[in-house]
Amino acid sequence: MYKLSIKRIYDIPSKSDGYRILVDRLWPRGVSKEVAQLDEWDKDVAPSSDLRIWFGHKPERFEEFAIKYREELSHNKEELLRIKHLLKLHNVTLLYAAKNPQVNHAIVLKDYINHLK
Repeated sequence: MYKLSIKRIYDIPSKSDGYRILVDRLWPRGVSKEVAQLDEWDKDVAPSSDLRIWFGHKPERFEEFAIKYREELSHNKEELLRIKHLLKLHNVTLLYAAKNPQVNHAIVLKDYINHLK
């Protein structure tokens, strides 16, 4: 099994990233497709628009956001298992645009995928 990582899309891509997946529903501001060096853009694993707007990246809402987001993810296991399968082939990096590296959906998504059976 290879390594599953998360990284801001604004950080410089590296070979160790492996397969790069943007996991945001909206395209990040100021990033061209060339600079992003994506292998895919998977909007299906991003939080719903309603949940994203409610959360607003407010740290005090993160715990409740994580619970609600996990509930959304539970309805998309096939897609998450596909990402987990990619880890048998190479490193996978989940890319996100949020400013706060401690309060963002990619943390929850990575944990969810790591614990998938």
